[in-house]
Amino acid sequence: MILNEVKINYTRQNGGDEPAKVRETYLVQSVNCSEAEAKAIEEIKPFVFGGEIDTPQIRKRSIFDIFPAEKSSGNEQWFEAKVEMIVVDGDREIRKGVTILVEEGSIEDALDNLKYGFLKEYDCEVISIKKSPILAIIM
Repeated sequence: MILNEVKINYTRQNGGDEPAKVRETYLVQSVNCSEAEAKAIEEIKPFVFGGEIDTPQIRKRSIFDIFPAEKSSGNEQWFEAKVEMIVVDGDREIRKGVTILVEEGSIEDALDNLKYGFLKEYDCEVISIKKSPILAIIM
């Protein structure tokens, strides 16, 4: 699945607090960078407090699979797992690295979700898992 990662800089109004300059990252399903930028800006519009909206970086990301949280507790965040898939072709073993996004409340829960979901279906090994800067995925 090809998605665009959009980084956005803007001034955000946070409830009763003073407005703050923020940099947020969104993953957007779109046909091109212009559409990705437009969708991301539309997503943040309710939170913008005056000023300018800047999108300093938009890049394509290849994501093999996405596992959203099954139950929302409000503490979820996205974790990025690098997984090495193992495919046997005759007498050779082929290893292919893929990226999987998992939404959970902790890195431990994200790893468990991977183990009991994805790893059951495929012969693969988790190489690394880390917190992702992605705030939301916009489809």
